[in-house]
Amino acid sequence: MPPPALLSLFYMALILLGAIFLWLPISHYGDIGLSEALFTATSAVTVTGLALADTGSAFTGFGQAIIAILIQLGGLGLMTFAVLLLGALGIPVGMPQRLILREDLNQTSLSNLTYIARMILVIALACETIGAALLALIFVPEFGWTGLWQAVFHSISAFNNAGFALHPDSLSQWVGNPIVNLVIPALFILGGLGFIVVGDVYKTRNWRKLTLHSKLMLVGTAFLIVWGSVMFGLLEWRNPETLGHLSTIDKLWASWFQGVTPRTAGFNTIDTGGMHDSTSLLTMTLMLVGGGSTSTAGGIKVTTLFVLLLATVAFFRRQTTLHVFGRSLGVDEVMKVLALTTISMLLVLTGVFVMAINHDGQFIDIAFEVTSAFGTVGLSRGITGELDGIGRGIIMTIMFVGRVGPLAIGFFLATRSVPKVKYPAGQIYLG
Repeated sequence: MPPPALLSLFYMALILLGAIFLWLPISHYGDIGLSEALFTATSAVTVTGLALADTGSAFTGFGQAIIAILIQLGGLGLMTFAVLLLGALGIPVGMPQRLILREDLNQTSLSNLTYIARMILVIALACETIGAALLALIFVPEFGWTGLWQAVFHSISAFNNAGFALHPDSLSQWVGNPIVNLVIPALFILGGLGFIVVGDVYKTRNWRKLTLHSKLMLVGTAFLIVWGSVMFGLLEWRNPETLGHLSTIDKLWASWFQGVTPRTAGFNTIDTGGMHDSTSLLTMTLMLVGGGSTSTAGGIKVTTLFVLLLATVAFFRRQTTLHVFGRSLGVDEVMKVLALTTISMLLVLTGVFVMAINHDGQFIDIAFEVTSAFGTVGLSRGITGELDGIGRGIIMTIMFVGRVGPLAIGFFLATRSVPKVKYPAGQIYLG
């Protein structure tokens, strides 16, 4: 079977195994059926964060631990752990495993894959440990020693861009807390940048020596963070349901947090359902873009967006190649970006259309939910618990495809063949 197909099957198996564990009586307090367990497992493995029930009150400590494990396996990559386990047991990593790992890490080369896997694990454990220690300063004094588990859980969820929280209002209780507003975003920004970028910055520590991918990711991420935070503050400043009732300092903290969290993080410090439609559209745009390749984030990716913009500029300038930071990009990169964007838009539009058939009159909520599922974000305007069986199935499918990758699914469905006959060039009129 092709590597994308095997990768998809591995993730399906992990979801089913996680659903069985979450369905066990030891995992919940009696309100979780098989359907809810399957939805939660899918959301955890795809590091989305959409939930049908409050994670903190519906699941026991054992169930929460299962969710944290699923988040870690899904966020860092199932094959990453498999390759590391094989290496620890002294079993050589063969070509089939490398091919699947390449798809899981969204790489084009087979070289240095085991090094990348080790780097991913080291970076993740270091960031999550530091994040948990800092969050414990807030949760332990407030909740006692159970706050230590809350710190660990939220650190894992934040770094993997999962968005699962142990409180019904997510992190709204700490809307003005500096530690929460700095540690949580720092974790999901690092996780969303991508392990290649973090390792590149740590290794070179010199802007000129950074790879083109790292430069594009850093510049693009900074631009989207500033744009999202400023626009959220401007649009919601006087809205009594979101920022209007807060002090000026808390408004600034909330604008910062809500400006960065749509980048597939999924946490919120204000009522997402109370946002204006214009702000919801802004959030949907950020959710659709997502984070970086080889990261815990979803979406079409930051580099995809900027390659599209560069291609547009090059077209109007009548340039045949793309130039950025003293480097050029070929036609293959542009074609891959176009394929990824087309598949993504068709998936989101199809999901919105089918969902609207069964949930008429809730268009902005439906579009928000579907976009959040595709970007594996986890933000919702409050309709997740109202979904019927068909709606849940659609959202689970979109979450799965959004995590495994539209291109991986596209490569799996496409038939690779070398054309035996070549036709003369034709002309069509565009625009």
